[in-house]
Amino acid sequence: MATELAPGLIHHPGFLDSAARARLAAEVASVLAAAPPVTPCMPRTGKPFSVRMSNAGPLGWVSDRSGYRYQPDHPETGAPWPAIPPTALAAWDALAGFPPPPEACLINLYGPDARMGLHQDRDEADFSAPVLSLSLGAAALFRYGGLQRSDPTRSVRLLPGDALMIGGPSRLIHHGVDRLYPQTDLFAENPLPGLLPAGGRCNLTLRRVNASVTGKPCS
Repeated sequence: MATELAPGLIHHPGFLDSAARARLAAEVASVLAAAPPVTPCMPRTGKPFSVRMSNAGPLGWVSDRSGYRYQPDHPETGAPWPAIPPTALAAWDALAGFPPPPEACLINLYGPDARMGLHQDRDEADFSAPVLSLSLGAAALFRYGGLQRSDPTRSVRLLPGDALMIGGPSRLIHHGVDRLYPQTDLFAENPLPGLLPAGGRCNLTLRRVNASVTGKPCS
């Protein structure tokens, strides 16, 4: 059953069952074969992220010394990003309530010790579109706050197969991943053997990048 963690922040536990998780994992593996993961770095400082990243869709999110941006090609191979996995697109259609399809699917690969600091997703042109997150692999402690970095935060555990919609008043909240739970026996599956270490996590976030024709979600 879906839970509203905050206005517009909707948690859908177990949205992807075991068959859907396996299907999505196979689709992601195909994407990564064509668009190998890279280790992004922070603008200006060049400090590497603790996660590896790739993308699918017409546009992909990239971070390097030049800054944060979306671009249509892989930063190392120069090839266009592969198509967004069909299972992820089906999740968008079922949950997003936003007619235009996503233009970017960021794929984050977490090792057991990887983290993601508090940040906002604000490199898009139209904030009326939600961001949809899908989780595979190890459980993660997801932390979320408010529009200001100093706002109080709360946490929820995201399990493999969970979907999280970040939209409406929560579209620009600060959020991040504090830790993984690689030893959770029930969810010990490795969705991407050979691409993700044991105890790792794969997270997909689907986003609209450009302003939509309507600029408004479905009612």
